[in-house]
Amino acid sequence: MALEDAHTVEIDEAGSGARLDRALADRLGVSRARVRHLLEVGRIRAGEAPLRLADKSRIVAAGETYSVDGALEAGTERPTPRPDLPLEIAAEGPGFVCVDKPAGWGVHPLRPDQEDTVLNALIARRPEIAGVGEAGLRSGVVHRLDVGTSGALLFATEEESWRRLRGAFSAHRVDKRYHALVTGRFEAPRRVDLPLAITRHQPAHVAVREDGRPTRERVTPIEVFADATLVEVRLETGFLHQIRATMAHLGHPLVGDADYGGPTPDFAARPMLHAASLRFEEIDVGVARPADLEAAIEAVRGGVG
Repeated sequence: MALEDAHTVEIDEAGSGARLDRALADRLGVSRARVRHLLEVGRIRAGEAPLRLADKSRIVAAGETYSVDGALEAGTERPTPRPDLPLEIAAEGPGFVCVDKPAGWGVHPLRPDQEDTVLNALIARRPEIAGVGEAGLRSGVVHRLDVGTSGALLFATEEESWRRLRGAFSAHRVDKRYHALVTGRFEAPRRVDLPLAITRHQPAHVAVREDGRPTRERVTPIEVFADATLVEVRLETGFLHQIRATMAHLGHPLVGDADYGGPTPDFAARPMLHAASLRFEEIDVGVARPADLEAAIEAVRGGVG
């Protein structure tokens, strides 16, 4: 999909001295959050150089020119339907559909010319999702999974259902359970309450920090091996990289998760994390562990790596 023509902003004397995100938001008539998103996905340029999210606080000067590629308003963007992408529907009902997200897929496009996400595949099969919820490139998205995480991913197909389901996630009323292969012997169930903060963007990184947001989860061993453990994590909150960051902090980083200090044997090409089930009112979905996670489990069971 070709991006729309660029929108150009030239900074005048009145705008000089402002932060970049505020200056562009004022001139373009969009929110600062929208400007920050456009920075994050590389759609704002200074001359020919693409800017990054870290540039949001740079001070602009009179005479500088900035270009924004594509639609200014998120709701006017449209994901490209991709009926050729394989997609497994795990469950569906009035107002919702749950898919089995493959590891390596993004949940939704970050820009209109990205066409390889779950939403691109799903909207080809359920076109009524377009415009639901946040609309645009996030149509129907109720929650998110990391690119490297597989498993149960929920979308809403109707506006009323989206509001209800988003409310349930925000209020922590959804029973979310993950399976993770972690390093070391995690031999007893444990409740984990830790404050997390995003310490880096692009790529994102999260760490335990006193001034972070409180997070809660319950970790239960499923099978303990010589040097690794298959655990179930029941999330009570939802924070970026929550399981990966908390398990690393506890000294049990995920197998395959180099970003958080985990080992990367040949049998683990990604963090070994899978969204195994979702339960809320009429929704009760379980998704089997994928082949690569099962192969990793067999490898550590046999003492490999």
